[in-house]
Amino acid sequence: MSKAWKANWLTDEPFGELAKLHPFHKEMSPVSAMTHREDLLHHHWLVRGVFRIEEAELASGLASGPIVLDISADDYYKLYINGHFVAQGPAQSEADHYYYNRLEVGEFLQPGPNVIAVHVYYQGLLNRAWNSADYRQGLIAELTAGGRMIAVSDGTWKARRAEDNQPGDIFGYDTQFTEHIDARKTERGWRELDFDDSSWSEAHVSKQTDYVFIEQPTPALTVYHKLPQAVTQLGPDRYLIDFGEEITGQFTMEASGRAGDTIEIRCGEELEEDGLSVRFQLRCNCLYRDLWTLSGRHDRFESYDYKGFRYVEVAGGELAVDPDSFGAVVRHYPLEEDNCRFHSSDERMNAIFQICKNGVKAGAQEHYVDCPTREKGQYLGDNTVIGHSHMLLSGDFRLYRKTIGQFARSSTLCPGLMAVVPGHFMQEIADFSLQWPGQVLEYYRYSGDLDFVRDMYPHAKRLLEHFRQYDRGDGLLHEITDKWNLVDWPRELRDGYDFELAKPIGPGCHNVINAFYLGCVRSVDEMGEILGMPIESELPRLKQRFLEVFYDPALRLFRDAEGSGHHALHSNTLPLLFGLAPTESVPAVVELIRGKGFSCGVYFAYFVLRALAQAGEHALMTELLLSEEQRSWGNMVKEGATACFEAWGKDQKWNTSLCHPWASAPVPVLIENIIGLKPSKPGWKEISFAPRLPEAWKSFSLQLRVPTGWIRLSYDHGQWTEEFPDKVRVIRC
Repeated sequence: MSKAWKANWLTDEPFGELAKLHPFHKEMSPVSAMTHREDLLHHHWLVRGVFRIEEAELASGLASGPIVLDISADDYYKLYINGHFVAQGPAQSEADHYYYNRLEVGEFLQPGPNVIAVHVYYQGLLNRAWNSADYRQGLIAELTAGGRMIAVSDGTWKARRAEDNQPGDIFGYDTQFTEHIDARKTERGWRELDFDDSSWSEAHVSKQTDYVFIEQPTPALTVYHKLPQAVTQLGPDRYLIDFGEEITGQFTMEASGRAGDTIEIRCGEELEEDGLSVRFQLRCNCLYRDLWTLSGRHDRFESYDYKGFRYVEVAGGELAVDPDSFGAVVRHYPLEEDNCRFHSSDERMNAIFQICKNGVKAGAQEHYVDCPTREKGQYLGDNTVIGHSHMLLSGDFRLYRKTIGQFARSSTLCPGLMAVVPGHFMQEIADFSLQWPGQVLEYYRYSGDLDFVRDMYPHAKRLLEHFRQYDRGDGLLHEITDKWNLVDWPRELRDGYDFELAKPIGPGCHNVINAFYLGCVRSVDEMGEILGMPIESELPRLKQRFLEVFYDPALRLFRDAEGSGHHALHSNTLPLLFGLAPTESVPAVVELIRGKGFSCGVYFAYFVLRALAQAGEHALMTELLLSEEQRSWGNMVKEGATACFEAWGKDQKWNTSLCHPWASAPVPVLIENIIGLKPSKPGWKEISFAPRLPEAWKSFSLQLRVPTGWIRLSYDHGQWTEEFPDKVRVIRC
């Protein structure tokens, strides 16, 4: 339900008179190029609202329930009350479904005068990370206690554009600016109640806005301070800082020096070959080199946007630096570490699990990001892997639910769904869209949320109708020209797939897109069955035609395309996974997988491992999972990973990010297929337990939070200790 506000939408005056831009369009549809005012890019805006609350009112408000601040901003806010950091947000979304945060703030208030101080950022670039470049900028806020309004954003609030944070280079996929911060221009103390804002202007009240405000269904990010693991002074003006693992956030430090002295702050995911300097020009095309100009007083460095990094190098003039001031403000979706803990006698498995867990934690922001560096985009296909892993690691299903719903709303632009949501970068990938109904089912299997399935079912039906327009007459799809046909990425890890994947796709009929299509039909049928809908399934007819076109009965393998004689890993994995492979073909397909291993990208490895589990080939599945070959998670560990990589190794892709949670398949495979825990009834109301432990494992322990309670398992030299939620049936296989 949308919120009706008593507060006003405040905006910096230049934005108030500008017509709003609408960047949405089908990817393949030509659009007129949009231009954006250069002077409004990388726009930092400081806003202050002073109000009073009497002691009796404060006590009464606290006694009657939480004191609540509803707040939103475009593109983003960081909120302070009486100088204390409170929260930041909101999750990115479109104006017609724009999120606001509801925050309990009673602990930050005091009797008498108080100040709400908000740092609003409008980036202005068109990319995957932000819903920006549209001239929608501003802030709205309402503070209530016991249902009574205490303060609202209005024309009495004061505002000023910050001048200290200036844009540097644009990097990534037009994702972010380097930040050049001039402490001589910083508004010192502006977050505090006693700051003199008499020279600031009254905030401009926007008379017309086109927002529909919806309470954000997920909590605000967890934000906390982290100390380095190691600090090395390399000279009088140079320090190397190591946080021990990949993190997402901002580096912070304090320094003194002459006014005008400049310090370079270089962040990176790895060190250069000398082991003493940071590779700040990242492999993934991010330039992590910020400049900080000192004021001549004691200064604190705080950038605004976040980075994905492990190392920091500080270099500058004659510095007076306290190394104890080095730290990082880390940000990610709330994740209780105890909700999923695993340890075993197999140190390689422990390391693989940990890099995947850290990758998912770093990639779970207000939405799932494919990487926290180059793109910061939420990709529909990536979420098949990330969402599955995150639900197990966090025990919290709200972020996956929000994600699935956001992609459903993209059906207003295309019933076949967009590939990147939120953000204003328009991209469409057919393989990804066809996985969406399966994501709904995966969420339902974990959560038991039947109402959500009911809400999503019409979108799933329309998605199928969209793709049926590419039916060539026999039920198979061809020439899906409105979306990219991906198969796998990077392109050199398609195992020689014998079909030209031009963009848009050319003539012909190929395997992978049709396998995903049949998997999609099966998922939509299952959604209908769950809801008690009458189903007249096309699946038997489509399966028969799929076999006639793609199955090679002589070799008992599947061809890449109609008329092809090539049998790629991808063309055989999906038929095995989706139940399309005839029984007599399963041994041949399994042997093909055994021979090819991971002749695919890390994203597609999820389907390979699940297909092997589906076929009961747990030994081969485990062998691949624990491999140390060049294409393996073991290779990432050997290369020093602290989060799962975008590719199997640092040099195996031209722009590899070293934190990419689409590579987190070992998490669900370990828990569901090796330890053998699955919900056999939605919402973990009944649990299937079928362990398939490797013979080499002498011991392991797992703690897992599920909706019905805690699962705690341990195995030590043949002895099991088990704890399952009360009154939940456990089916042992």
